[in-house]
Amino acid sequence: MLATSKETTEIKFIADNNVGKLAKLLRMVGYDTLFFSQRDDNEMIRIALKESRVILTRDTQIMERRLVQDGKLKVILIRQDNPKVQLHETIRTLNLQYFRPFSLCLECNQALISRRKEDVQNLVPVRVLNRQSRYTECPLCHRIYWEGTHWQAMVKKLEDVGMGNVISY
Repeated sequence: MLATSKETTEIKFIADNNVGKLAKLLRMVGYDTLFFSQRDDNEMIRIALKESRVILTRDTQIMERRLVQDGKLKVILIRQDNPKVQLHETIRTLNLQYFRPFSLCLECNQALISRRKEDVQNLVPVRVLNRQSRYTECPLCHRIYWEGTHWQAMVKKLEDVGMGNVISY
């Protein structure tokens, strides 16, 4: 099911360094997911509490924290190794039903902005300009996205995890 922006912003995630590929997959389907690459669990917990984020981790020690035990901090302990299975595990655990595929920058986690061909003509290769008509841009890193071979690979990845039905053309 495709979502409005309000529906997908209700659940936000912060993924630790053990589940980085899961973070990218969640961004791919439109969920605001910070990737926390540091090893300082206290800082990650501080951010999660401040921004009302669900922590995704494979670290069992976080589950022992009082904040988790008291229900003040939501943590999902990811048990599987495979990122595709991790995605299914997360979707199932939280009963996620609303998706906005390819709406977030895979690198920065920012909402992508629609751009016209004229806006990107000096930013993408000429062959891309000749073949593509729709573009989006990250307002933070200014990465440009279009429905080329990289996009097709991401579509294939989502189809491989059984989420091809959430992609609209």
